[in-house]
Amino acid sequence: MIEQKRVLNTAIPGPKSQALHERKLAAVSAGVGTGLPVYIEKAAGGILVDADGNQLIDFGSGIAVTTVGNGNPRVVEAVQQQIQDFTHTCFMVTPYEEYVLVAEALAELTPGDHAKRSALFNSGSEAVENAVKVARHFTGRQAVVAFDHAYHGRTNLTMALTAKNMPYKHRFGPFANEIYRVQMAYPYRWPTGPEHCADEAFETFVADVHAQVGEENTAAVILEPIQGEGGFIVPAPGFVKKVADWCREHGILFIADEVQTGFCRTGDWFASEHEDVVPDLITTAKGIAGGMPLAALTGRADVMDAIHTGGLGGTYGGNPVACASALAAIETMKADDLCGRARAVEALFMPRLEALAEKYGVIGDIRGRGAMLAVELVSDQEKKTPDADLTARINKYCHGEGLVTLTCGTFGNVFRFLPPLSASDELLTEGLDILDDAFASCV
Repeated sequence: MIEQKRVLNTAIPGPKSQALHERKLAAVSAGVGTGLPVYIEKAAGGILVDADGNQLIDFGSGIAVTTVGNGNPRVVEAVQQQIQDFTHTCFMVTPYEEYVLVAEALAELTPGDHAKRSALFNSGSEAVENAVKVARHFTGRQAVVAFDHAYHGRTNLTMALTAKNMPYKHRFGPFANEIYRVQMAYPYRWPTGPEHCADEAFETFVADVHAQVGEENTAAVILEPIQGEGGFIVPAPGFVKKVADWCREHGILFIADEVQTGFCRTGDWFASEHEDVVPDLITTAKGIAGGMPLAALTGRADVMDAIHTGGLGGTYGGNPVACASALAAIETMKADDLCGRARAVEALFMPRLEALAEKYGVIGDIRGRGAMLAVELVSDQEKKTPDADLTARINKYCHGEGLVTLTCGTFGNVFRFLPPLSASDELLTEGLDILDDAFASCV
């Protein structure tokens, strides 16, 4: 059992982590970066234990993956039992019940009470790529519309959907074609103010698709209900619903990319629920399986069943060990009311973030829902000038004090907070105290 407290035995990173990092540099491609080169040996709840015995507070959850916490007892037991039973057969060769159980759970949990079908994959990128395949096949159309600040993955097609060049797209083209980009309803940066954002952004969206793509050519619109890597941008209230309704009017499939927002992270099972949006297709991964690699595409039965046999799948998709882990993680989310816990995390964080904004003139915006929160840092409040340098310095300070924090955003100036929902209030409060010290030291 790992005590849920921060312990610093050495500087961060310590000597053993530094030695391991030298080995990493000699053996691993330079293209694979590390935000904080401490090498983890154990983890539980909201604590990561590195090779030097330091215990770090986790505000990242492996980028929203370990929602139920590392070492979750249900997950550990389920994975151990499944490994003893069998580790792989390939569902497309000789199937197994665990895959079916996950698909049944997704049909129950995802928005809408219509008949649904699922296909399981290994990563969010794969789920998104297959969502586009399904949409094009079902509609007989080719064009896909994505948004500014979007992040949908690192495969060739999903890089085309992703907005940010560096580091995701730089010199990796040419990319898949028939991808079109439109403005996001970004309230903080909307030119006429957040109160006009939803209506004006929707009008712009409709006009741009009509003029540049054509409704009759559009297979799907893909949108993150809260954008992740792009800066935890919460679309203006009503915007997502307007887009989904417009898609339905024109026979266009609405794809909700809930890879980062799904599975209790935002205080609902899925962020689409916050505005009563029912997607035609929904992609999930990250928090679905307690740290095991699993992703899913879930959608309307008529859409998903339109695909010819053999058109979807993959050797490892829906691996039985990952499925067992997902079932245990979902059981934990239900039993421990992790949606409620995410809302409690928001209630704990928001007053502290608001106090920082009041004390320091560098926080331009506080946003997010549940345990998916962020602050955007600027050097000029009136001009809203992104301050990536200050963001990096605060991040470095937190790392040095044993707090694992993450940044994001198109302009590199957003702090995001994604703590495990198993982390205690005491641990989260200590992490926020470190964040206070970081602002005091760096601003």
